[in-house]
Amino acid sequence: MKTLKYSRQRESIKTCLMKRRDHPTADHVYLSIREEYPNISLGTVYRNLNLLVELGEVRKLSFGYGPDRFDGDLNPHYHFVCRSCGAITDLPLEPSVRLNEEAQCCCTGRIDSHLTYFYGLCKDCLKKNSH
Repeated sequence: MKTLKYSRQRESIKTCLMKRRDHPTADHVYLSIREEYPNISLGTVYRNLNLLVELGEVRKLSFGYGPDRFDGDLNPHYHFVCRSCGAITDLPLEPSVRLNEEAQCCCTGRIDSHLTYFYGLCKDCLKKNSH
C-alpha cells in the first residue's frame, strides 16, 4: 500500500468530524473548514472525506435520499433519522450482539457486526405537526 503524505487540511477535516455530533454533509464540513483554510475547495473536502472513509477513520452514512452524511465516531452505535427534517442523532443504546447471533442463523457467511438506522419524526417535527 502506498504511503500517504500527511495533510493539515485532511487532519483538520477529521478533527472537525470528531468534534461534531450532528453528522454533517460534505458541504457543511466545507463551510466549517473554510474558517481555518479560506482557500480550500469543495472538491478537496470531498476527496479527503472519501479518503478518510476509505482509510476507516470516519464513517459515511447513506440513507437512500439526500446527501451522504459523515460521522467521526467509529464506536458501534445506532442512529435515529428524522423523516421530516433529516436530522440524524446518535442513540444511547448498546448495539445488540443477540441480533448478530439471530441473523447468523440465516446466513451461510460469518456476521461480525451490523448497522441499524431507526426512522421517525424528531421531537421538533412532532411539535410542528401537532399545531
